[in-house]
This record gives sequence, structure tokens and C-alpha cells, in this order.
Amino acid sequence: MTRIPEKDRNIIEQAIYLPMVITILNRDRLVFEKSPFKLRQPYLDLVEEALTVVQKELAEARRYLRSENIKVTEVNRDEAFTMFSFIYRGYEEHHNYFNPRLRNKVEELLGYYLIKRLKHK
Repeated sequence: MTRIPEKDRNIIEQAIYLPMVITILNRDRLVFEKSPFKLRQPYLDLVEEALTVVQKELAEARRYLRSENIKVTEVNRDEAFTMFSFIYRGYEEHHNYFNPRLRNKVEELLGYYLIKRLKHK
């Protein structure tokens, strides 16, 4: 049973997922830059804008974690699971995340930042 409230756990998970989203967006930007698109700038602009929003949200999450003295570190990774250590108010908890779940969540977040976020404006 975790001692971490849902609000804080959601921010902790942002600190896990958003760096992965940034990595994917940076890789995608490189692909768009090197691909033979006739008009590549709109794709680059879309990725750049999403990257800016994700970086801003990650900075906010990290600022919150720092202010609450919450630490998140990756402890171990294998083919199936990635283990993270959460230090929350003096207590340490280890949580295993199923790698396909991580990938699916990152894919969902990419869809949000590239498409759904723009629909909600």
C-alpha cells in the first residue's frame, strides 16, 4: 500500500513519463529534419510547439517535487519492468512499471501533446 496521495503520485508519474516524451519528440524532430519532405516546416513547428509545452510541464512538475522534497529515481530496468524509487516525506517506496505500460502511456501522451491538446484550445 502506498503512502503517496493520488495528486502527488500523478506529479511523480509526470516526472517519469515526460522525459520519455521529450526524448521521442527530439528523435522525431531529427527524422523530420533529415527526411525528404517538400514542406517540412509545418511538421517541425508542430513537434517544436509540443516539445515546448512538455518541457514547461516537466519543469513545473520538477519544481513541485523539489518544493515538497520528493525524489524520483530509476533503480533498475530489464526487458519487462522498470523499477523506480520514490522518496516521499522520509519514506522510500519502490514501484515496478511494466515496460509496455510505460510505452503505451508515452504514446498516449504524445497523442495528447501533438493533437488533442490543440483541439481543447
